[in-house]
Amino acid sequence: MGGLVWLASYPKSGNTWLRAFLHNLIKNADAPVDINDMMQFSVGDSQREWFAEAAGRPVEELSEDAIAKLRPAVHRRFTELSKNSVFVKTHNMLGVDRGVPLITMAVTSGAIYVVRNPLDLVLSLAPHFGLTIDGAIALMAMADGGSRPDPGNVSQRFGSWSANVKSWTRRATPQLHVVRYEDMHDRPTETFGGVMRFLGLDHPAERLERVIRFSSFKELRAQEDAHGFREKSLHAERFFRSGKKDQWRGRLNAAQVAAIVGRHREQMARFGYLP
Repeated sequence: MGGLVWLASYPKSGNTWLRAFLHNLIKNADAPVDINDMMQFSVGDSQREWFAEAAGRPVEELSEDAIAKLRPAVHRRFTELSKNSVFVKTHNMLGVDRGVPLITMAVTSGAIYVVRNPLDLVLSLAPHFGLTIDGAIALMAMADGGSRPDPGNVSQRFGSWSANVKSWTRRATPQLHVVRYEDMHDRPTETFGGVMRFLGLDHPAERLERVIRFSSFKELRAQEDAHGFREKSLHAERFFRSGKKDQWRGRLNAAQVAAIVGRHREQMARFGYLP
């Protein structure tokens, strides 16, 4: 059995970009790995099929209380997928739902948390959930923020942006590695190299640079243009948009910036995001 390594983030923070890097790193192929094959390498903690398997009946028959109680069993089932570490994508906060932990620490060996400037994140969050910018700002401020069940997933409990970030990053431990989206963009060799070393891997610089190129935002977007991406939201025209930073400067008005900063100042200051 393998311990779980959580790939955690608030939605639209760069989690999929991280997964693409890890997939290409581990596969070490001569060409970029298909983005639609990523679930062969990692699992999502909200995927419906795991809860149906654990319950022995369709997810549609399960209450939210039942879903919450099944999470530890689902997480233990993940450990059976490999004798090595098992990567698990999550947008859930590191907290409790209906008295049950959203993250089962007893089967956890580590976590990589990706954080992104909420001023930019909101521009991706809005189309992903079919919201206006103001609606996305409101979602990011909700203490009980989350997503409803959809055809592929059970409900998720990610809380507010600040609560999500704080829950995962408030304690520095050797088992946690925190990555800023902006550093993935500006300093890819240093940032992705740090992820590699955190996982105890020591691959040559040539391999790291190739993998960074194979998992670049440009490559991911090109693949989606060519044959789509199965994880794209039903609300959005595309999953991989521009991948740039500081777009908020030309997109958000003063009131929207003030609303985000006013609600999330403490965590924004921690990560250098205050304008």
